[in-house]
Amino acid sequence: MTDPTPRRAVLDVWCDLQCPDCHRAESDLVALRERFGESLEIRRRHFPLPGHQHALAAAQAAEEAYAQGRGDAYCAALLARCADLAKRGPEVLTEVAAELGLDAEEIDTALIDGRHLLVVDADQAEGQAIGVTGTPTYVIGGERLDGGRDQRGLRDRVAGIAAALLVQPPNGLAT
Repeated sequence: MTDPTPRRAVLDVWCDLQCPDCHRAESDLVALRERFGESLEIRRRHFPLPGHQHALAAAQAAEEAYAQGRGDAYCAALLARCADLAKRGPEVLTEVAAELGLDAEEIDTALIDGRHLLVVDADQAEGQAIGVTGTPTYVIGGERLDGGRDQRGLRDRVAGIAAALLVQPPNGLAT
């Protein structure tokens, strides 16, 4: 009997939205989405680095963007402007929101009232518990891959693990 449930793999990506390395890794995430479609769930996890002054606010703004239904688009757009964020600060967070048609005032309010801070803190604590020290860091199939030092070959490694996780068992038998 075949398993009617489609197999899925989960890729957790610990990210700092002010990090140039995370911006460079965006093309890898796009390629992985194109290759695996819905069978690979990519979950962004927050890991604001201490040297990035606006990363914590960016993570909170991203959570509000998720609450408004456009979190992934917001993260990608913000990463494309990470140098601008470093120079100009939090005003970039609301500019990006407005450009995407989000409620920029609500993003600003969320930063003031801290409604998403616990989610960001929980992601960071989990990242620290599993040994994340830099961004981007990937976790797939129980394996942690550090892209903060060198991203060469990481897309292929992630894709190989995802492909192995998605392989149907022999003879169509469910495991």
